[in-house]
Amino acid sequence: MAFTEFRPLDEKSLIEYIKSVPALSSKLANNFNNITIKEVGDGNLNFVFIVSNSSGSFVIKQALPYVRCIGESWPMTKERAYFESLALKEEGRLSPEHVPEVYHFDRTMSLIGMRYLEPPHIILRKGLIAGVEYPFLARHVSDFMANTLFFTSLLFRSTTDHKRDVAEFCGNVELCRLTEQVVFSDPYKVSEYNRWTSPYLDGDAEAVREDNLLKLEVAELKSKFIERAQALIHGDLHTGSVMVTQESTQIIDPEFAFYGPMGFDIGAFLGNLILAFFAQDGHATESNDRKAYKEWILKTIEDIWNLFHQKFIALWDEHKNGAGEAYLPGIYNNSEVQLLVQKKYMTDLFHDSIGFGAAKMIRRIVGVAHVEDLESITDAAKRAASERRALDLAKTLLKERRKYEAISDIIAAIRQF
Repeated sequence: MAFTEFRPLDEKSLIEYIKSVPALSSKLANNFNNITIKEVGDGNLNFVFIVSNSSGSFVIKQALPYVRCIGESWPMTKERAYFESLALKEEGRLSPEHVPEVYHFDRTMSLIGMRYLEPPHIILRKGLIAGVEYPFLARHVSDFMANTLFFTSLLFRSTTDHKRDVAEFCGNVELCRLTEQVVFSDPYKVSEYNRWTSPYLDGDAEAVREDNLLKLEVAELKSKFIERAQALIHGDLHTGSVMVTQESTQIIDPEFAFYGPMGFDIGAFLGNLILAFFAQDGHATESNDRKAYKEWILKTIEDIWNLFHQKFIALWDEHKNGAGEAYLPGIYNNSEVQLLVQKKYMTDLFHDSIGFGAAKMIRRIVGVAHVEDLESITDAAKRAASERRALDLAKTLLKERRKYEAISDIIAAIRQF
C-alpha cells in the first residue's frame, strides 16, 4: 500500500503504514503479530492512536482536514501537523525533560510518531477532576515556560534568527485565526457555535455580549495576540495539554504554536487552573469537601508564577551579555537600568498573562469548547453556579488586570468570588 497522498488512517491501514517506516517499525522490533492499536483522540481536532506490542510503543497523531468535534462543515488545514512537529522538536530541545520525543514526521500524511507517555501518565485535567495533588507540577511547568519562552525571545536571540523563525511559524495562520475567532470574537457576539449552561447562564452570556468595557479590553488583547511576535508559544497550553504522574510532567499538543505574546501561554495555564478551582465545589462529596484540594490549587497557581518569574529573571541575568538584541549590553549595562527594565518587562508580562487567562476562562464558559472540569458536574444548577463565579472573576480580571501587582492579589481575588 503506497502512502504518496493524504488519507485518514484506520487501524488496518495504520499497520501497513508503520511497516513502511523503519523509524516506527523498529520501535516494535518489526514484530506485527501481537500489535495493539487503540484510538484515543478525545480532543477537538485529531486522530490519536496508541500503538504497542511486547517490544515497544509509540503514539501516532494524524491531523484531519476539518475540526473533528464539529465535522466536515468546519474545514481545517492539515498543515497544523507540520507546525506541531516543528514546535515539539524546538520545545523538546529547550525543555527535554518535559516534552515527548518525536520519532517520525510525514508532511504528506499530516502524521507525527512520538513517544507514548505510558501509564500512570494521565491528562492533568482528569487528575484535577479526581482531586489528585501533583507535588512537582509548579516546578516542572515553570521550567518549561521559562526555558521555551526565554530562549525563543529577543532577550536571548538576534533579530535575524528571530525573524527567520517568526516567518516560518507565520504559516500556521489558520490555527491562529481559529484562536482569534473562538477566544477573542465569538463569546462577545451571537455565534452558532457558542453554548452555555442554559437557561441558568442565559443572562450571563448576554451580559458578556453587551459589556462595552469588556469588548474594549478584549480587543486590545486580540491585537497583542495577532501583532506581538514575542516568543515561540505553545498556543494551547491548558490542563488538557499536559500529561502527569507524581514525578513527571509532559507538555503535548502544540499544534497552535507560533511566535506570539508570552502571556498567552502563561495565562492559558493559570486560567485553566482557576477553572479547576471553581469546579471543585461541584465535585465535592460528604466524605471530601475538596477544601484542602482547593488550597493546593491556589498554592500551585501562586508557585507557578513566582517560580516562572524567578527562573526567567535568572536566565536573563545569565545571558544579559549574549546575542539577545532586545536590550543591548552597551545601553543596559549597569545594574540600576537592568533592574528597571526587568521590573517593567515582568509587570507588563504579568498583566498580559492575567488578561489572556481571563479571556480563556470566558470562552470556556460561553464559547464553543468547554472544559471537562465543569462539564462533568452533572447537576446543571450546581455547574452553573460554579461557572458564574468563574465568569464573574474572569470579567473582573480582564477589565482590571493592570491594578494587580502580584500573584497574591490574584489569589485574594479568587477567594472573594
